[in-house]
Amino acid sequence: MDTIEQEIFDQSYEDTLKRLEQLSRRPGFDIAEFEGELVHLMRYEGQDWTGRGEVKNSEISGQILAYQAFIFRWKKKHRSADD
Repeated sequence: MDTIEQEIFDQSYEDTLKRLEQLSRRPGFDIAEFEGELVHLMRYEGQDWTGRGEVKNSEISGQILAYQAFIFRWKKKHRSADD
């Protein structure tokens, strides 16, 4: 059985991935925008000196993984299209 943290992680991952896919269809989309957002998310994740809790940490981790997966897939797709 999944823990609440795993459920939050999974939902955050799915929601973020859907949002990134939608945003990437905008005219003039640049993958560097998402790369910059990923850097900020990773910084935010590391700034847990106040103890935000496991649920919020799970949400942030899901977002980070979604960004990483989207960027990886986007670059792989567009690199092979350029070859």
